[in-house]
Amino acid sequence: MVAIGEKAPNLKLGKWVQGMETNFDKEGDNVKLVEVFQVNCPGCFMYSMPEIINIYQKYKGDGLTVFGVATAFEDYDKNTLENLEMLLTTGEVVGDTKQALSQYGQLDDGKLQFKIPYPVAMDSLVKDTGDPSREKMTAFIKNQLPDFDSQPEDYKQQIFARVKDYFKAKEYSAETFEMYSLQGTPSTILVDRKGILRDVSFGQAAGLDSMVQKLLNE
Repeated sequence: MVAIGEKAPNLKLGKWVQGMETNFDKEGDNVKLVEVFQVNCPGCFMYSMPEIINIYQKYKGDGLTVFGVATAFEDYDKNTLENLEMLLTTGEVVGDTKQALSQYGQLDDGKLQFKIPYPVAMDSLVKDTGDPSREKMTAFIKNQLPDFDSQPEDYKQQIFARVKDYFKAKEYSAETFEMYSLQGTPSTILVDRKGILRDVSFGQAAGLDSMVQKLLNE
């Protein structure tokens, strides 16, 4: 588990699909902004990505590094490396993303109306086998329910049973997604010039622009 205010460990990544291979330790004293998205995530493309691209264009000359990480914690048939490669080379989208964007008139000939200008990698996906350990389940639960320990015993058992079913249905563990205890996509990870983790946000990050600006001025 990574905590705000501590040194941000390098992202665990599968393959760099666009741009030069990089990571936190290779970006010197730049401020680092990571957008974590799924290929099959309409909100990522409708709201988060345009905002991140905006921030990238605005501050890339001022010491900001931006990169994207495509992850998968569901819809493993759609959130694939192949679909990420297709997206980055042709602009084509799939699944719920395609449906939502075409419904709102945000596709041209079935393709995105914008290009992602920064480097993008695929999260490291590790095939899940066997039952999850008690430690892994406890860590997962406490991230979602901080007061879990003080709950009644029968309630705890119910939660453990549900979490066990969740892990059994999961085909892969996405290593960066889990290491940073992300709750879904889109999420952003923000690291300052000294390599310290300063913010992790899920959904539309309110005030992301001003946070970036503040870190660049430090």
